[in-house]
Amino acid sequence: MKRKVIYMLVLCMVIVMGFGAVVQAAPSLNLDKAKKMIAAAEQKSVEINVPMVITVVDEGGNLIAQERMDGALLASIAISKGKAYTAVALKMPTEKLASLTQPNQPLFGINTIDEQLVIFGGGLPIVENGRIVGGIGVSGGSVEEDISVVTAGLAAW
Repeated sequence: MKRKVIYMLVLCMVIVMGFGAVVQAAPSLNLDKAKKMIAAAEQKSVEINVPMVITVVDEGGNLIAQERMDGALLASIAISKGKAYTAVALKMPTEKLASLTQPNQPLFGINTIDEQLVIFGGGLPIVENGRIVGGIGVSGGSVEEDISVVTAGLAAW
């Protein structure tokens, strides 16, 4: 009898632990939050009167949402996604890459390894509790305009 009770307890523990491994926490960065960041970035873009493409990706660099405002450059579709991807892939704001990728600098040539990498400002990692959970990228204006719009988008996080 004692052996059956122990066996049943062990079996219950295995089952509970197995289910625990299957149940995953909902991602902290989801479509709803991405839309809020995009709306905030769009508002800033309207304020400065520069149409933008705004992109949010998850921690793997996969697209969650992208918006192309009326009049935004077609090239900005790929550029904004590249900025969001780069911020996640390299775990840093893309504006820091401009100086690091010049000849004789530590990351010179990195943008030739992965065609998605964008080495100028407008992309920021999205951080939660010290962990990168995604990235946001914008394109359509000057580098300074892109940085101001992406910063406004991230502030809505």
